[in-house]
Amino acid sequence: QVQLVESGGGLVQAGGSLRLSCAASGSIFPINTMGWYRQAPGKQRELVATMTDAGRTNYVDSVKGRFTISRDNPKNMVHLQMNSLKPEDTAVYYCLYTRITAKTYWGQGTQVTVSS
Repeated sequence: QVQLVESGGGLVQAGGSLRLSCAASGSIFPINTMGWYRQAPGKQRELVATMTDAGRTNYVDSVKGRFTISRDNPKNMVHLQMNSLKPEDTAVYYCLYTRITAKTYWGQGTQVTVSS
């Protein structure tokens, strides 16, 4: 079992910044992918950014150049630095942990609200 705890969400003005953090605990396998999805009201959950243990990243086009994902592997943590935030970034952000042949684990979610 893997447990994920997110932090760093909140209310911010358009153009501002937030840094999300996610700490994984439990049966963590070194080779894995961690990252972030988000879900806005009435919308599908979408990938925001992922990063493998080896540093390979993937971003949704709408956040490229504004968001940066990073990992601290010894601490089993993943972060999402969000700059130049826009109202359309408003969503619940979910941390994920997954690996090949295993199930995907999700965090509880943290609310990000960007006001115009």
